[in-house]
Amino acid sequence: MAATFATSSTVTGLGSSSLSSKTVSLSSGFVKSTVTARNPLRQKGANGGRFTCFERNWLRTDLNVIGFGLIGWIAPSSIPAINGKSLTELFFESIGADLAHFPTPPPLTSQFWLWLITWHLGLFLCLTFGLIGFKGRTEDYF
Repeated sequence: MAATFATSSTVTGLGSSSLSSKTVSLSSGFVKSTVTARNPLRQKGANGGRFTCFERNWLRTDLNVIGFGLIGWIAPSSIPAINGKSLTELFFESIGADLAHFPTPPPLTSQFWLWLITWHLGLFLCLTFGLIGFKGRTEDYF
């Protein structure tokens, strides 16, 4: 049995190919490529000599979103749900109470800060979701 393995000179899979006659070109992600990468910011003549990553009107302001979002927040925040008073009413009352002693700022324990943060957080969430919904609808996302 040992003599059979010793006399066989070819190994299955390598018997027909010769590795020494081929030139093997190895490439790796760790080795720098010989081709220089182009920087899109330095290309001359592209886009009139100026490269922009965003559309010029990236904000795409739309007064419909601001108007409907503001109305969409003021309407529910004006429902008297907190001890018979609405969030908007409590916020505006706290503004008036703190303006009565104007040069002195409201203390940190004042209810003004709670109403300010709650009212504005609700407003910004309503505006954000309104913008997503309005723009998604006009641009056929859904």
